[in-house]
Amino acid sequence: MPKNGFLRIHLAGICGTGMASLAAMLKEAGHEVSGSDEGVYPPMSDFLAGHGIPVRRGYDARNLEPGPDLVIIGNALSRGNPEIEHVLDRRIPYTSFPAALQRFFLLRKTPVVVAGTHGKTTTSSMLAWGMHSAGLHPDFLIGGIAENFRSSYGLGGGGHFVVEGDEYDSAFFDKGPKFLHYLPYLAVIGNVEYDHADIYPDLESIQLQFRRLVHLIPERGFLAVGGESPAALEACAGSLCARETFGIDPGCDWSAGAIEMGEEGSSFDVAYRGERFGRFRMRAVGRYNIRNALAAMAVLHRLGVSAREIGQGLESFAGVRRRLQLRAEVGGIRIYEDFAHHPTAVRETLETVRAAFRPERVWAVYEPRSATSRRNVFQREIADALAVADCVAFPDLFRPERVPEGERLDLDRLVSDLRSRGAAAWNLGTVDGIIGKIGAEARPGDLVVLLSNGGFGGIYEKLPAALGGKTEATPGG
Repeated sequence: MPKNGFLRIHLAGICGTGMASLAAMLKEAGHEVSGSDEGVYPPMSDFLAGHGIPVRRGYDARNLEPGPDLVIIGNALSRGNPEIEHVLDRRIPYTSFPAALQRFFLLRKTPVVVAGTHGKTTTSSMLAWGMHSAGLHPDFLIGGIAENFRSSYGLGGGGHFVVEGDEYDSAFFDKGPKFLHYLPYLAVIGNVEYDHADIYPDLESIQLQFRRLVHLIPERGFLAVGGESPAALEACAGSLCARETFGIDPGCDWSAGAIEMGEEGSSFDVAYRGERFGRFRMRAVGRYNIRNALAAMAVLHRLGVSAREIGQGLESFAGVRRRLQLRAEVGGIRIYEDFAHHPTAVRETLETVRAAFRPERVWAVYEPRSATSRRNVFQREIADALAVADCVAFPDLFRPERVPEGERLDLDRLVSDLRSRGAAAWNLGTVDGIIGKIGAEARPGDLVVLLSNGGFGGIYEKLPAALGGKTEATPGG
């Protein structure tokens, strides 16, 4: 064991956003850190390299030599993985990502847990930046790169820890949600919808996990809940702590009106329990981002941050990488990247770019990649969402063998349904096929949105390059 009580820690599955951030935090805290993964690509591969953390491609028992003091096992790994088998055979101490976060960081802080089906990353980032700009200097860990911090984590040294609370399971040996490890004192539950069809059979099973989260908040704690999400309100009904609702609806404790949106951002009035709280501006666009801002406001207000300080933080909030981020503008064609993959998020993103940016045509380039989006559970809903666009292109399913044949999204039906709704739609098989179609048919004034929660075959760099433009990412949206 290294000196001064520091540990040699290996993270198996290190390139997930949360795991990579935890690795950097552990190294900053003085531990010796290494990792391995089979999917090593930017931005997290660059992030880890920048922190001097060695990452080995692929899983192999030799990655655990010399033997570490602790192995943190990512939730994508299961029995049969050579590193897991080596850990079990050699009786090396192991734990999950959320349990490690609790052990090394949360026990000494007041956790602020941001949960919900959509908006967690943006709300967490808004909240962490709002607290920082108000002088509270929180620690934080979120599921994306917050542009204000240029990082997905921060050890600010203050008394609070803002953490994005994921309802997905923790590890192969712990099938409970990650957020049940996070010791919530203040919490946000923005919305609850059916998702994660690979582990939850129905909406009720997901609501149960959120009810369990709510029951962990002490009476002296605080809960902000999305007032326009019936499933979230139902899940939070048994809370014993102070509770406030937020949403566009004026019946919410925190509500927004007089909304104006354009390419430069959004402005809106905010009322708190029917009384004017102020008018606010931010660079982010979309009604969903206004809801995210209201959630952050509710928590900041609870922490004693003034309306003026909230406004300053919100106006200087620079967004989150991969959340409606401008990648390039080539020959009058704008290319944006967005993380949306659930039908609700896809629809809201496409409605936002149409309303705020007013393009000639909207292209939705959608990758069915997540465990849920590859399934037919949202066959009709994803067609409805994508039909907001004028032109829709997508590749074949990502790793279809991981989804039972009878449960796979029917791409032929998706094309047919989209065309019946008036959209031009193509299953183009590959990224190269998609690039070829856009190159042949896109015209000045069009806006292309690349929608995926993964690497999408490098299309973020390949498409601008093919169209003759720059390939570097630029903050925007």
